[in-house]
Amino acid sequence: MANNAFHKLGRIAGVQLRKAKWMWQSVAGTEADAIHAEHGVGRDMAAVVLQDMRRDPDQATQALLDEVRGKLTVVVRNRLHRFQTTAVTADQPTAFALPGGFIFVAGTLVHLCQRDRDEVAFVLAHEMAHVIRRHAIDRLLQQKVVSALSLASPGRGVLALWIRRVGVQGLERAYSRDQEFEADELGVRLIRAAGFDAAGAIRLLQRLSELDRRPDPLGLGTYLSTHPPVEDRVRRLRRLMLVG
Repeated sequence: MANNAFHKLGRIAGVQLRKAKWMWQSVAGTEADAIHAEHGVGRDMAAVVLQDMRRDPDQATQALLDEVRGKLTVVVRNRLHRFQTTAVTADQPTAFALPGGFIFVAGTLVHLCQRDRDEVAFVLAHEMAHVIRRHAIDRLLQQKVVSALSLASPGRGVLALWIRRVGVQGLERAYSRDQEFEADELGVRLIRAAGFDAAGAIRLLQRLSELDRRPDPLGLGTYLSTHPPVEDRVRRLRRLMLVG
């Protein structure tokens, strides 16, 4: 996000923290409570993100994301999970998930997937896995948002201020190496269950790695740096495919 957008985000009011009730539910409530709470906070965060990131005007890109997301959602075991995909305009390829299943994908990344449904499915399934495994909400819990919320009133827009600080790159980079591997593995299981070719995951990773070595890498270094080395990811995915 640009610096002027950071200031704009800081002025946004009305992020509905519900007196931090969502945080209590996420930590101590039932699974249904937690998922409901995560969706609420994710919706508020998504509204903040869209103040800066423009929706991609290419309707075909959005339609492709919606189609693939729909097929993947059907095979998610827990029917309480909901997912929403939004194509956004960004110079650098990027994809990230917010709590509650709000997934943002840059049109540039869809282009690098060559609009191949199997490859797009891996991008989305990887982000969906972060939500299913609660990596997205855990990120908030671990990054001192809890202490900020304990002092905040509902109208202070704490989440907007936090997003202003970390920016989109911070939303991408906050996962641990183990969480990224877990998202890869669950993602592959999801795309297989949905009828996509899991080999698309390896094709995409290898293409991105190859493009990153070129003189003009299209900003891939930033995107790839938010994940473990491609070679490690490919090796683990090949092993997963062998054992089924």
